[in-house]
Amino acid sequence: MRDLTRKDPARWQHFTHGADIGIRGIGQSEEQAFEQAALALTAVVTNPAIIASRRMIEVDCEVPNRETSPVDWLNALIHEMAVHSVLFGRLEVHIQGDRLHGKAWGEEVNVARHEPAVEVKGATYTSLSVGRNAQGEWIAQCVVDV
Repeated sequence: MRDLTRKDPARWQHFTHGADIGIRGIGQSEEQAFEQAALALTAVVTNPAIIASRRMIEVDCEVPNRETSPVDWLNALIHEMAVHSVLFGRLEVHIQGDRLHGKAWGEEVNVARHEPAVEVKGATYTSLSVGRNAQGEWIAQCVVDV
């Protein structure tokens, strides 16, 4: 398991899952866990710390079922990444009722600088989970198809 933790309680992790990659976002709020899951998604491709915040893209999606909302959010980001050929290094999520509004800052892919490892095809329902752990932290996780 690869874990790039920071000093604050929000963090992301990868976990092993066959030929695919599990991603997990951990935070003090559900929104923060979703932001961290998105950073874990980016980290499958490249180091999120090297991505400049040159461009902001707004992402809206309906999340009528909270249990599947991480997949909806991550697939909306994967769509934006593919359509605009961008990588995101900073994210902001707001969930209100059945709506998720996100802002994603990043830049166009530069193969020489970003050295993308793989292309993420989509977020799946495998190992999907959203909720609080025993310490009260929010966790949002699933497996992504690479």
